[in-house]
Amino acid sequence: MLIKGYDDGPLVAGESLLARPGFWSNHLLAMCSDGACAERPVPEWFGDDGADVDALSEVLFDPERWPVFRVPAEEGPGAVVIYRNMVDDYGTDYLLTGPDRAYTPQIAGREGDVSGIGLAWNELVRIADHPSPEAEGVQDTAARLLLALPLLADLDLPEAAPARLAAALTAVGAPQHTASTAADHLLAHLARRPFHDPMWESPLSGG
Repeated sequence: MLIKGYDDGPLVAGESLLARPGFWSNHLLAMCSDGACAERPVPEWFGDDGADVDALSEVLFDPERWPVFRVPAEEGPGAVVIYRNMVDDYGTDYLLTGPDRAYTPQIAGREGDVSGIGLAWNELVRIADHPSPEAEGVQDTAARLLLALPLLADLDLPEAAPARLAAALTAVGAPQHTASTAADHLLAHLARRPFHDPMWESPLSGG
């Protein structure tokens, strides 16, 4: 797999890892582990156990293989998530893809947290709800929403947002009795980050 700017990285398609126990804990748990949560988050919130998480982390964070998760959209930009497993410089990069599937510059990255320009809720949902059946990548809307969730930077969330997020978590294996708690903690963490000002140009508009 070739992506501009990652010529020296051993990129591999990562979509098959989504179904592995421990994936969603690895991808999302750190977002609600910043010490500001009253309740300590655990892998069981996402339907995993500690052994699952540890086993899959060895795969996800292998310096010899950098998993790539493609989220192509039928109309407008999609997203790509890259686990950049450089020794002593681990991060998770988020890129947008144009209608021609060309990759655009990085819009956010995670070295313990996400920085950079984020997306409004309606932009995140648009990406999640409009998969491109002809393109390689993740087609399931719940998985698409959760993969791109760290990009959310919007304090003006609709009332339906927590329920939509909880439903996505349940769809990928989170127990129903913990999905709402996990969703609330994830959104609370995101709300503490720099938010999406309506006056800013969206990264999806090319701004």
